[in-house]
Amino acid sequence: MAQVLYMALPVPAKPRKAASSSSSSSSKPLKLPRRIRGTNISIPTTAEGSGKRLLKTQKLNLEVSPHRAVSAVRLMRIEFGGAFADLLNEKGKGSGENEMGYVQRTLGFRTRELNHHDLRLVTDIVGGTIRWRRYLDHLINSLCLEKDISSMEPLLLQILRIGFYEVVKLDMPPYAVVDENVELAKVALRPGAGNMVNGILRKLVVLKENGTLPLPKVEGDDRAQARALATLHSHPVWMVRRWTKYLGQEEAIKLMIWNNSEPSFSLRADRASGFSRDDLVAQLNALKVPHKLSLHLDEFVRIKTGLQIVIHAGLLKKGLCSVQDESAGLVVSVVDPQPGETIVDGCAAPGGKTLYMASLLSGQGKVFAVDVNSGRLRILKETAKLHQVDGVITAIHADLRTLTDNGQLKSDKVLLDAPCSGLGVLSKRADLRWNRKLEDMEELTKLQDELLDAASKLVKPGGVLVYSTCSIDPEENDDRVAAFLVRHPDFHIDPVDRYVPPDFVTSSGFFFSNPVKHSLDGSFAARLVRDS
Repeated sequence: MAQVLYMALPVPAKPRKAASSSSSSSSKPLKLPRRIRGTNISIPTTAEGSGKRLLKTQKLNLEVSPHRAVSAVRLMRIEFGGAFADLLNEKGKGSGENEMGYVQRTLGFRTRELNHHDLRLVTDIVGGTIRWRRYLDHLINSLCLEKDISSMEPLLLQILRIGFYEVVKLDMPPYAVVDENVELAKVALRPGAGNMVNGILRKLVVLKENGTLPLPKVEGDDRAQARALATLHSHPVWMVRRWTKYLGQEEAIKLMIWNNSEPSFSLRADRASGFSRDDLVAQLNALKVPHKLSLHLDEFVRIKTGLQIVIHAGLLKKGLCSVQDESAGLVVSVVDPQPGETIVDGCAAPGGKTLYMASLLSGQGKVFAVDVNSGRLRILKETAKLHQVDGVITAIHADLRTLTDNGQLKSDKVLLDAPCSGLGVLSKRADLRWNRKLEDMEELTKLQDELLDAASKLVKPGGVLVYSTCSIDPEENDDRVAAFLVRHPDFHIDPVDRYVPPDFVTSSGFFFSNPVKHSLDGSFAARLVRDS
């Protein structure tokens, strides 16, 4: 559950309530005040969900930049509708007819369809604007003297954030940024909004050209320095203070720089489908996608750019490969699945580690995939069939904490990939930093303890319990293991140096991937053996 898994699944034509709030897109179309202007062409379309050809009129605006309109709507959905930035970016199909449906319902008009260049810009702008939100809002507040952004119309604020990001971080031509964001504000809102965007963006352009952007200095006491660093590197203050406490200021800054960088991705060749890494490399060469072989795992290939090309080529839909970070693969290495073993994945969805473990069983053995979310478990089952490992995976819809009450299910190995803060995956999950609060940590550690206690009941004598997270926080990692061993003296640590490269082994014998050091997602795993 802790990992981030990308799958090429269709975006629904209409917003609908998802099975879990953690993975929902948008429950209803956003209602925004607006007045429509510009070149609007009425075009007839067929109404959805009807066997009859009922025609309705839609407004096609050819003056508004399509990638900016789509970016503004995506940002609205992410901030106010609960949609995940990574989910929206990876579901490239959502940028077709369905994407324009969201634009139509939110802004009141459609633009021309997005091409591949537009799609890349949308992904860059949406991800970058979310990452740099605190930094951008500081600049907007500094230049928008007559109006505090807390009272600003949501759509107007998103348009300003896009314009500020394009000027300050993307170094786009200022005249194009100003003109096109002004036009979007005028058409989607009203002429006065366009005038406001024009004035503020022009101020920003002058300040950037003069090198006089109004940014805070890192000075004063610890709290003041944390606030300044939080603005300069666009993170919540509580995260900055926490990382400074555990890592020191210098390492905390390096971590924030990593979180704000463009993420790289890894592809895992699905050997259960008879598709080797050599086959994957051949496909990437044919698609002209730059790549490097993983230094740590035989099935993995790393790519920095070209993920959308891979998705559109259908490699994921055909079940030939999965998008999975190497850190997640190394956690599976710690589990060390062997043919014939019975393995329980206690918090299985979305299923990346489940599928990888199943592929290593070579058709012999069983993986019981347990998860409390029925919708995500259904997707896991469908994906298992696609990857030809459904024969060794049994899905169980249950809360692990209640599943263990009957005491019937015992296994050779249990993987508890526990719900966590996700502080190790902030590079990929750009929105997560704004959705996590300090208060969450206490609730999460309590849940992790409960799940660990439950998972331990499923382990046979002499069996293995692997506890993992995608967090870099010691309270969720080392501290949870230490507390568990106090409660369960019949378990002991099995050092992971036999299963992963030595560079990933901590002094306590745990697996830990450091984002800055290893250029991977941050993750943790402890291998615990039950006494015979």
